[in-house]
Amino acid sequence: MNVKLFLIILACVLWWPLSAATTYTVVLDPGHGGKDPGAVGRKAQEKDLNLSLALEVGKLISEQYPDVKVVYTRSTDVFIPLQTRADIANKHNADLFISIHTNSAESSAASGVETFILGTDKMEKNLDVAMRENAVIKLESDYKTTYQGFDPNSIDSYIMFELMQNSYMEQSLRFAELVQKGFVGQLNRDDRGVRQAAFWVLLKTACPSILFEMGFISNPEEERFLSQPSSIHKMAQTLVTAFGTYTHKQAVKKEVVKTEQVKEPAAKEVKTKPAQKKTYYAVQICASKTLLAPNDERLKGRECEYIQVGEWFKYYTAAHTDRIKTEAARNKLKKDFPDCWIIKIEK
Repeated sequence: MNVKLFLIILACVLWWPLSAATTYTVVLDPGHGGKDPGAVGRKAQEKDLNLSLALEVGKLISEQYPDVKVVYTRSTDVFIPLQTRADIANKHNADLFISIHTNSAESSAASGVETFILGTDKMEKNLDVAMRENAVIKLESDYKTTYQGFDPNSIDSYIMFELMQNSYMEQSLRFAELVQKGFVGQLNRDDRGVRQAAFWVLLKTACPSILFEMGFISNPEEERFLSQPSSIHKMAQTLVTAFGTYTHKQAVKKEVVKTEQVKEPAAKEVKTKPAQKKTYYAVQICASKTLLAPNDERLKGRECEYIQVGEWFKYYTAAHTDRIKTEAARNKLKKDFPDCWIIKIEK
């Protein structure tokens, strides 16, 4: 074999798994679908608006960021259970999860955009929104088994969220604030703020995640705006701009000057590269606002490490760079910790 050809093939073989492993993956989740229409306006249905925006966002990300992998929880008008949506994100090792929804209220005057992250701060204030979005659970057969006895209409069920805060709260909050700022500043939409609420689909995704409410279908003026293709495109571009800022990536567009056309400076300053952090997958078993003693009953005798996120101490075990091995460990741990889940850690 030609030596030059051999070296090219060898380089490709060595490069491919590395590039595949480092691909950034965003999961777009159009809420509702199929037998679940979501909120209904005078003419439009939420499930259709959600899908239109998600598809346009995915299209623009693929065009502007060809190195990013886009995954949809649904790309057609089909019903997808909440747990399955989270499972799709985790199966694809998502780096970011965006759930897209349309709001509704009893008053036709309610308007504006709001972006949610998982949390229990002011839970009672946002409980009605969480209950409405989680209510789709009851359309599933045997939902009490799938969702471990969680009842979307019972206030008592939401107490569990206090103990199961998301490990990605800081990253989720940063992205949520960028989205909210973009819609208010660029599209002049009414600002309902970034809020915390107990959404099942955010709880079960092992990555930074938000649930975005694009506007009120119950408001005739907003329904008209949300139903226009031009508005869908503007909203999608605003979301993609926030995505680009969040990921610190430079959009790759056709008009960008090729690298070889850029002149190098006469002299280069030699800089020491910072140490590369490794990504680990681990099983989080509990969270506490106070440090736990090694013999605390919540740890059930397990040797654990912890990370601190805000005022929360997140306790985890079975950290490994191989997600498959961590998933195997999680399956064993579920006997003692039924609500444990996989998280990503960089160190």
